Amino acid sequence: MNVVKGFATTFKHLLEKKVTIQYPEEERQLRERFKGRHVLKRYDNGLEKCIGCSLCAAACPADAIWVEAAENTDEERYSPGERYAKTYEINMLRCIFCGYCEDACPTEAIVLEHEFRLSFTDRRDAIYTKDMLLTPTPPDVEGTPRETEPGVYTRSIPQMEDPA
Repeated sequence: MNVVKGFATTFKHLLEKKVTIQYPEEERQLRERFKGRHVLKRYDNGLEKCIGCSLCAAACPADAIWVEAAENTDEERYSPGERYAKTYEINMLRCIFCGYCEDACPTEAIVLEHEFRLSFTDRRDAIYTKDMLLTPTPPDVEGTPRETEPGVYTRSIPQMEDPA
């Protein structure tokens, strides 16, 4: 009797639509809120959004982010503020993809994109440096570092609207 019930269950499931997809030939649609690989963004003028404040590192519960800040100068300008991230590293083996770093960033410099194909053959490959994380500059825009006139960097910061 139990054998008949087992075969009935098996035949019932054979007629249903399959839920398994054949990855990598077929890819599943990612949700809008999916959190994948980190990216450091730039402003439209090519300057880096990261100001080296280390709030992302402080917010990270897994202690996966390390930021070392340095001062901007008029001869070498990286970001529109007074400081920039001289060193920015994320240990992807420690990251739990919670998105707290993204939430803590005041300039919206760090963003978790939709890239999920992350594999490493060596532990050193799992440490993403600033060069690996930064988005490339558009072809018609000067990259960083760049030389600027004194006081010019304040005009390149997007201004907030007055709430009053």
